[in-house]
Amino acid sequence: MADIQSDLDQIIFNVAEGDLEFKQELTSAIYNVLIELKNIYEEAVVEKDEYKIQQIRHKLKPTLVMFEFNSVMKELITGKELLDQNGFDQSFYHHYSELQQQLKTAISLVHSLTQGNI
Repeated sequence: MADIQSDLDQIIFNVAEGDLEFKQELTSAIYNVLIELKNIYEEAVVEKDEYKIQQIRHKLKPTLVMFEFNSVMKELITGKELLDQNGFDQSFYHHYSELQQQLKTAISLVHSLTQGNI
């Protein structure tokens, strides 16, 4: 995880063009995006609202791609495919569990960066 953390910290630093204040603001914004994704996805699953899932996925995809949250993106794509094929079936709920784990890891990683633990 340390390598992933270092890589993410470097990506954020590069996007911030070395501006440490902006880097901290950007890191906090990424943290908030991940929390939003977790919360909205959870609401959508409880409500069985495919549209809400689609909207949050589209809204946050650029951030997830830019900052290389590849495992989260892969799981979101899996969720889309599962919903398209079978809706909210057992395989979708397995995906949802996997996504929650991916998000928990990502949120923890970014949180550590907001605290300067790198």
